[in-house]
Amino acid sequence: MKAAAFWPPFLFEAFGTMRNTTDRIRHAISFEIIAIMIATPVSALLFKQNMTDMGVITVGSATIAMVFNYAYNWVFDHAMLRFRGTVRKTIPIRIFHAILFELGLLFVLTPFIAFYLGVGLWTALMMDLALTVFYLVYAFSFNWIYDAVFPVSDAPKQGT
Repeated sequence: MKAAAFWPPFLFEAFGTMRNTTDRIRHAISFEIIAIMIATPVSALLFKQNMTDMGVITVGSATIAMVFNYAYNWVFDHAMLRFRGTVRKTIPIRIFHAILFELGLLFVLTPFIAFYLGVGLWTALMMDLALTVFYLVYAFSFNWIYDAVFPVSDAPKQGT
């Protein structure tokens, strides 16, 4: 569904454009594939777990995160349009965006890690916090680069 079909055209004239569904899917999938390639071997070494178990944790977490990522960014962008009139992010907004995203995932992923690895919630929380630190730095960097490679124009697009 194109964005203009979802929102009245006057919103685009006033606020500019947002990312479409195809772009959001490309963003989410590329984000997670690169993260899995980095996080799986590093976390296996760091947590002294086998690569297969950490692969399941990173892929399971990535799957949950992709669904959350799509919904979170859709809501965040609409909130930015409403309150700021643009989807362009300043550095403080990028920091807030990344922290809020990771806090939401923390509450979802800790029980998953505890259950799968058969560890206590405290151990799972510590593992999740370590992964969260990685993802905070990674999300900030990835999104900044992604926005530079695939910029969103503030100018309204006609017929989208």
